[in-house]
Amino acid sequence: MTATLRNADPVLDEFAVAVGAEGTLSVAGNRTRWDVGGPLAPDTRIISAPTGIVEYIPEEMIVTVRAGTSVDELHRTLAERGQWTALPERGGTVGGAVAVGQSDYRRPARGDLRSAVLQVRYVSAEGTLVTGGGPTVKNVSGFDLPRLITGSLGTLGCIAEVILRTNPIPATTRWLSSTDADPFAIHARLLRPGPVLWDGTTTQVMLFGHDIDVTADVDRLRSVGRFDDCDEPSAPAGHRWSVPPAALTNMAALDTGAFVAEVGVGIIHAERAQIRPPLDPGARLIHERMKAEFDPTGRLNPGRIAGVR
Repeated sequence: MTATLRNADPVLDEFAVAVGAEGTLSVAGNRTRWDVGGPLAPDTRIISAPTGIVEYIPEEMIVTVRAGTSVDELHRTLAERGQWTALPERGGTVGGAVAVGQSDYRRPARGDLRSAVLQVRYVSAEGTLVTGGGPTVKNVSGFDLPRLITGSLGTLGCIAEVILRTNPIPATTRWLSSTDADPFAIHARLLRPGPVLWDGTTTQVMLFGHDIDVTADVDRLRSVGRFDDCDEPSAPAGHRWSVPPAALTNMAALDTGAFVAEVGVGIIHAERAQIRPPLDPGARLIHERMKAEFDPTGRLNPGRIAGVR
C-alpha cells in the first residue's frame, strides 16, 4: 500500500517531536507483553503514544484510534453499537496489540488481527510521520505497510494511530465444556467452528451466531460427546507456540508441559517456551534488509527481534 507523509494532526505531530531523530527509543503501552521479542537494550528512552478514539463510523465498520488507547476503552465504545475488533483483550493498548501482532484466542469469531489493520500512521526512525494503507483496500499499490508494521514490535516505526476494521458482536454466544469429546471431532463437526480450547483433558468450545445457528450447533455436537454449559474462559496464559494445526494431534511429541491449545488454529499456550530453529539464511537477510531500510541506525526498540514470541 502507498506510504504518504501527513502533518495535519497536532497531537500526532507532537508525538513525532517526542520520537525525534536521535537516540534509542521505545514506546510503552500497558506492558502486558513487554518481554515479547527479547529484553530492551539498557538506557533506551521510553515514551508513551497519544490516546483517544478519533473517529468511529459504525455503518462503515471502521474506527480510527490512537495507539495509546486501551483496548478495553475501545471495545466499550464499540460495544455500544454492537461491534468489536480482532484485538486481544488482555489489558493492553491498541498500539501494543498491533505491535505484537497476536490475535485474540477467539480469532475464529472475531477475525485475524493483521487483516483488521487497514491503515497505520507511525513515526519513522527519522522522526517523520508516515501513513500507510487506508480505510479501504481498493486502488492502492506498493508496500502493504499495515501488515508490515503489525507484529514488528516497534522495530520499524513508532505506531501513533491506526484505522481498524470492526465486526458485529454475535447475537448469541454460548460456551460449552466436555471431558469426553474429541476436540478435533468437535472442530470438524461444526459448520462454522468457533474457538475450540483443549488442555488435554477438558475441551471448551464457543458457539456463536443467531439463536437458530447456535441451537443447530448444539444438536450437531450431541453426536460427538456430552457437553455442559460453562462460563467464558479467561485468556489462556503461558508461552505462545505456533505449530501446524495437525501437530496438535500429537501433543506428547511437543514437550510443552501444561498447555491450552487452540484446535484448528495451531496456537498453544504452554508452560514451557518453544524452542525455535534459527531463521533460514534467506529469511534472516530479508529481516536485516528491512530493518536497515526502515531504521538504519537501529534506534527503535533496540534488543527486540520481531518473530521471537
